[in-house]
Amino acid sequence: MSETAAEYPRIMRRTLHDEVLERVRDMIIEGQLAPGQRINEGLVGAQLGVSRTPLREAIKTLASEGLVEILPAKGAVVRKFSARDLADILEVIKSLEQLGGRIACAQASDATIAAIDKMHREMLALYKTRDRLDYFKLNQAIHSAIVGASGNAVLLEMHTTLQSRIKRLRFVGNEGPEKWAGAVAEHEDMMAALLRRDADALCEAIGRHMDTTLLRVREAL
Repeated sequence: MSETAAEYPRIMRRTLHDEVLERVRDMIIEGQLAPGQRINEGLVGAQLGVSRTPLREAIKTLASEGLVEILPAKGAVVRKFSARDLADILEVIKSLEQLGGRIACAQASDATIAAIDKMHREMLALYKTRDRLDYFKLNQAIHSAIVGASGNAVLLEMHTTLQSRIKRLRFVGNEGPEKWAGAVAEHEDMMAALLRRDADALCEAIGRHMDTTLLRVREAL
């Protein structure tokens, strides 16, 4: 196989598990399943048009991500985070993203950085149309892509685990036009620094973004 052919992305086939997992995760992120709420398998399964088996498998995955807790006598419950939980998680995420960004500035290929920039421009288009959920998903994918551009699989795994736990909180943190606009401006600064491969500027922008994210989300709590 030629090098050119090897660059094509693989075709991904979504399974029923993937579909159910994404739908239930979205329900948590958007608040249809609220923090502390027990997940009624019969009701949610009926809403999604699936049996309990794929729903239970999705719940197990969400529990491994930290979005759901399995409690004795209660079953699956949407996890509720305290302000301290949030601060601790964001502090670690900030360090992971700063490290990943620094390595990416030094080692990532031009094609990788261009791909992240393309995602950023697509995110801005979603911001303009106020497509909040899809904007948020792409926003989170950009954070992961910057860490992934470091080429460090362990770093990416740790980041993915922690990022998944506070998706609902980060989503509500952008409620309101002023907060959302502030988050977009911070992403603009991050992308500009990455395109210049300015590691110090990128680390500063990431740090500032995470610090203001904490303030925005604390208000939502």
